[in-house]
Amino acid sequence: MKTRLICIATPVLALLAATLVSGATIPAGTNLVVTTLETITSVDTIGTRVPMQLQNNVAVGGKVLLPAGTRLMGKVTSSRKMVSSNQRLKVDATELMVGGRNVPIKTTGASQLDNTRFKTRNDVSVSRAGYSVPRGRVIQYQLAQPVSF
Repeated sequence: MKTRLICIATPVLALLAATLVSGATIPAGTNLVVTTLETITSVDTIGTRVPMQLQNNVAVGGKVLLPAGTRLMGKVTSSRKMVSSNQRLKVDATELMVGGRNVPIKTTGASQLDNTRFKTRNDVSVSRAGYSVPRGRVIQYQLAQPVSF
C-alpha cells in the first residue's frame, strides 16, 4: 500500500514543481516586501548573509509566481564593523530560493536599517557604536532587472 502511494505521489509532485518554476519571469520594477528571519547588527561584517522571506505573494498577470513565505537571501552591504566608520547598516536582497535552487536577483539598492527603538523628540534615530535590528523587520525592495526561473 505504501509503495503504491509513493509511486503515484512522486510523479504528481514532480509535475507540480515543474509547473511552478518553469518559464516564469518577474519583470523589473516589481516590489518585493520581505521580512528578516534573524537579528542583524550594525557591526555585522560586510557580506554577512541575511535570511528573509516574502511577506506577500508576487503575481504577474494574475498568476502567483512567488507565494508569501518564499525564502530569499540578502547580504550586509555596509556596516559599522570598524569602530571609526560612520557607515550605516545596509542590507540588499541578492537571491531567491525557487524550486530548490538559488536564483540571483538585482534590486535597485540596499535598504538602510536603523535602530527604531531610540529616537529623539524630533524622530531622529540615535545609536551608540552598535545596535541590533530584531528579526521580523519588514523591508521593501524593487527589482532592477527581470528574474527568470
